[in-house]
Amino acid sequence: MLRMVEVYFSSNIQAIGFDHGVLRVVFHSGSTYDYDDVPEEVFQQFLAASSKGKYFAANVRGHYNARKVS
Repeated sequence: MLRMVEVYFSSNIQAIGFDHGVLRVVFHSGSTYDYDDVPEEVFQQFLAASSKGKYFAANVRGHYNARKVS
C-alpha cells in the first residue's frame, strides 16, 4: 500500500510516497506522477534530502519512466 509523506518547505513538491518500486510525487500544482522501478534507496535519499526539488531534478526526473496519475 502506498503511504504518502507530506513534504514541508518545498515550493514544488507537496508529498511523496513509495511502494514496491513505484515512487509517487504529488506537486503543489495538483499534478501527480508515478515513477517506475525506483530503488528504495532513492526514495530514502529523497526523504532525507534538504532540498526535495533539487534532489528530484537531479535524481528522479528523466531517470525513471513517469506516468501521470489521474
